[in-house]
Amino acid sequence: MLQTQDNVQILSNWTSTFPTFLLTVIPGLESLHSWISIPFCCLYATALSGNSMILFVIITQQSLHEPMYYFLSMLSATDLGLTISTMSTTLGVLWFGENQISLDSCIIQMFFLHGFTFIESGVLVAMAFDRYVAICDPLRYTTILTNSRICQMGLLMIVRTIVLIVPLLLLLKPLSFCKMNALSHSYCYHPDVIKLSCSNTQANSICGLIELILTTGTDTPCIVLSYALIIYSVLRIASPEERQRVFSTCVSHIGAVAIFYIPMMSLSLLHRYGQSAPKAVHSMMANVYLLLPPVVNPIIYSIKTKQIRKAIFSLLLIK
Repeated sequence: MLQTQDNVQILSNWTSTFPTFLLTVIPGLESLHSWISIPFCCLYATALSGNSMILFVIITQQSLHEPMYYFLSMLSATDLGLTISTMSTTLGVLWFGENQISLDSCIIQMFFLHGFTFIESGVLVAMAFDRYVAICDPLRYTTILTNSRICQMGLLMIVRTIVLIVPLLLLLKPLSFCKMNALSHSYCYHPDVIKLSCSNTQANSICGLIELILTTGTDTPCIVLSYALIIYSVLRIASPEERQRVFSTCVSHIGAVAIFYIPMMSLSLLHRYGQSAPKAVHSMMANVYLLLPPVVNPIIYSIKTKQIRKAIFSLLLIK
């Protein structure tokens, strides 16, 4: 009986319902945080300035008030949200050594982090639909993608995100966590958090799988189907020059899809099947997953979209 009480006491000492998690940027390089912060600051500054510039030119330039650019503004706003949601904790660790975060703060960060991720996935689907209508049914483009319908699509993305993410995060509250709560990243990522729990996380894993199926598992086939129909339509065009012109309008979106889904799927697979991988690999993949899209998307659209490029140049040349 005494031994049982001792075991319970030991277990209570090693578990907590209100834990503090330890954030990690790159394991083993803690002494180099001041140097590592330089490229991180450059990437964050690029993401913030690039996406803010895209948003500003679309809002201020009347010629860009079209469905394609409305969706691009949604993408830039989402990338800004993703950047800001992790910037505070990452730079806090690098600059001030503030590597502790409570469960409640972790849940709040996950709400915005995963929420903006779900929204970005939805925006990429909407942009694929925009390209499909513009290429396959151009005469009805303005009647299909009206301002009210675009607003409805944006509202649907937000509602879907809230419906999926709230149950996922509420299931974290009853869990108990071992006191050695070292995360693999400089932010709270749901699969990374639940694997530290000492409780049964089967419900959390099932809910996470359902969320994955209803976002990535649904959005990716929709994008693939849109481009299959676009390719079929374009191949019926006789002129090679016309085919090239039409395909060039899709290059930016294809690039945005690739840099969003490939790192996201890689990180998800790494957490599920790559437990033996070095912690530095987890950390690097996590940073690529969140920093690559916000940094690269404005560059891609500024280079490949003539109207955006002209609007930025005209803005910068104003005295």
